Amino acid sequence: MEHKLYPLKFRPVLKDKIWGGDKIKKVLGIDYSPLPNCGEAWMISGVEDNPSVVSNGFLEGNELNELVEIYMGELVGDDLFNRFGLEFPILIKFIDAADYLSIQVHPDDELAAKRGIGNGKSEMWYILSADKDAELISGFKKDTTKEEYLEHLENKKLTRLLNFEKVKAGDVFYMPAGRVHALGPGILLAEIQQTSDTTYRIYDWERVDDKGQSRELHTEEALEAIDFKAYDDYKSNYKEIKNASSNLVTSPFFTTNIIVLDKALAKDYTELDSFVIYICVEGNLTLVHDGEEEKQVSLSKGEAVLVPAVIDRIDLIPSETSKILEVFIN
Repeated sequence: MEHKLYPLKFRPVLKDKIWGGDKIKKVLGIDYSPLPNCGEAWMISGVEDNPSVVSNGFLEGNELNELVEIYMGELVGDDLFNRFGLEFPILIKFIDAADYLSIQVHPDDELAAKRGIGNGKSEMWYILSADKDAELISGFKKDTTKEEYLEHLENKKLTRLLNFEKVKAGDVFYMPAGRVHALGPGILLAEIQQTSDTTYRIYDWERVDDKGQSRELHTEEALEAIDFKAYDDYKSNYKEIKNASSNLVTSPFFTTNIIVLDKALAKDYTELDSFVIYICVEGNLTLVHDGEEEKQVSLSKGEAVLVPAVIDRIDLIPSETSKILEVFIN
């Protein structure tokens, strides 16, 4: 009997972080013991030394990049396989910040290629929950010169130049490569990004670890990566439409929509030459693929599923009002 590809779920790759909290367990139900706390849960990852491993169906135990090698275009889409080869091109994470993350920036594809470090890193954040008055840093509040930036950095006054945003559940921020950013305490979010683990740490709030050591800063490396321009609006505006895809972010690296479901919805991906990822941010639902009722996959808040490119039709059947992010590469 021929085994066909099906929607794949994975074991989370869990990361202990100095700034991590307990919401990944408390809000999303992802058990991270024996870690003391958990800052990040990588839900779908093709990062070389942190690969996702399948947790459902006959492919259970296989690593994601191995499956790309075996199934190629059937899994990721023919064009994407030609572009990205054996590396799965998107990384999906949940992040829980109980303290400020370092202020950081990522290189774009061009700079990353020049430095021989793989891809650049553009990303987006969908805020799942935020404590009262929680805020994050996105970009500069006014156009800034390199000299001004370095002077403020040296005198530990960098935050005076930066744009702080108050956040609430449902807010969306696109962080293109080059944009200086940091998460503040009290925020739980879903992150969708290019597959890359390159981060240039600019400022770390004078933090030291339990041995009194500061984390490494990347002042020189960051300088060429930073976009010093200020922008009018750092938040992505969107409108939720019931039982339809509503666009949050469209970029060369990924497209992300939100779908609010209160009844069954049939999605037809015949025209799309890409895998699709669903991230459940509220409620729970069942996925039925290609009309095969007996082959169902469940999806609950705090879970992500990868729908292979070869699957053309998915029925999304919510058991209560549910909200999912829909991610693919156009």
